[in-house]
Amino acid sequence: MSGTLMVSVSGVRGLVGTDLTPELVARYAAAFGTLAREHAPRVVLARDSRTSGAMFADAARSGLQSVGCTVVDCGIIPTPSAQLAVEHHGAGGGIILTASHNPIEWNALKFVGHDGLFLDKDASSQLQALVATEVPRVGWDGVGAQLEDAGAVERHIEAVLVLPVLDVAAIQARRFTVALDCVRGAGGTIMPRLLERLGCVVVGINTETDGRFPRPPEPIPEHLGDLGNLVRSSGADVGMAVDPDVDRLALVDETGRAIGEDYTLAFGVEAVLRREAGPVVVNLSTSLVVDDAASASGVTVARAPVGEANVARAMRAAKAIVGGEGNGGVMLPALHLGRDAPLAAALVLDLLASGTASVSARVASRPRYAIVKAKAPRGADLAALYRVLERRFGDATADRQDGLRLAWPDRWVHVRPSGTEPVVRMIAEARTLAVAEALVAACRETVA
Repeated sequence: MSGTLMVSVSGVRGLVGTDLTPELVARYAAAFGTLAREHAPRVVLARDSRTSGAMFADAARSGLQSVGCTVVDCGIIPTPSAQLAVEHHGAGGGIILTASHNPIEWNALKFVGHDGLFLDKDASSQLQALVATEVPRVGWDGVGAQLEDAGAVERHIEAVLVLPVLDVAAIQARRFTVALDCVRGAGGTIMPRLLERLGCVVVGINTETDGRFPRPPEPIPEHLGDLGNLVRSSGADVGMAVDPDVDRLALVDETGRAIGEDYTLAFGVEAVLRREAGPVVVNLSTSLVVDDAASASGVTVARAPVGEANVARAMRAAKAIVGGEGNGGVMLPALHLGRDAPLAAALVLDLLASGTASVSARVASRPRYAIVKAKAPRGADLAALYRVLERRFGDATADRQDGLRLAWPDRWVHVRPSGTEPVVRMIAEARTLAVAEALVAACRETVA
């Protein structure tokens, strides 16, 4: 990490024009293209709607072509659509230019392997090593070609609609009214179209794809006030918000109250398990509401380190039928092993169509938990911090897969270094807000 540049299993992200520059993007693209060509000469290129996206796409395209890759340019599309495009084209990999939920001044490169999954730690390390070298470039007669792919979004929609786990006819028959907030990201390319294909009446805000985010782009409750107002004014059955690259979905109930992203995954898990029982895998920071949804079907939940690449590989190893991350990222191997907001939206509607209970009623019928999230500047010796916490909470079950997670039957706390910001994240969940706050406060004291 240099300055604000963040290099992790989540990709490479930084502030536009300072740490993240076209020169750096081209260098990474050339290195990635060199690795991708070992599998296939084609590389998919996609981006979200950020104002810096076109500039960085040009740089990435040049870097890829300079090592002989054929670039399949998909333009502005969701991240999961790009992952599916890698599989569709039999590509050697894909580069997606998106900083996901980060503010507008950030951008990033995400790297997808030939299998449609984000690079794991070993592949990311191999890429970093290659970036540090002088990658050989091709001559005039070896420059890679460029192809356009205008069909990635439509293929994604069709792939969702034919999933056996969905009762599309039942969803269409309900004619749900859905209030939608796409934060002027890539969601405008897919969410209204998919919802309309599912028979919904869509009332949307921020569906333009100009990258001028009207609010902080992370779809957490404190950022969804306008969507809540839209739900109330339109009488919508549910409100849905996505992040700029459309891999996370947040829900607002019919009263206009944001219910928290963990319920997206809990609803998705319940929708799938209603039809088929099987393993469920989530990350270490995911709410117990998902465990409750799984246990209702007699299924236990396995946990993996935070990060889509980590969860995807854990799901593949466990032969999981559904899983994801508590930030609103639902993953269904029957579609692809990636977080997918359009998929999540369809699963939520499928669950609502299975009965008459509203979103708020479904939330009220479940055990309630309070989640507290905090962060602090990252110190040098996190291992020492973990040892202190383990000693302090000696009665907890400790998990060191990703930082430190301390768990009891009805509560947990997770302390880990962020992969997207230079901070330590602290997340706690308990039956009461006071207990969750006390767990985070204990972590804060130790960090300080």
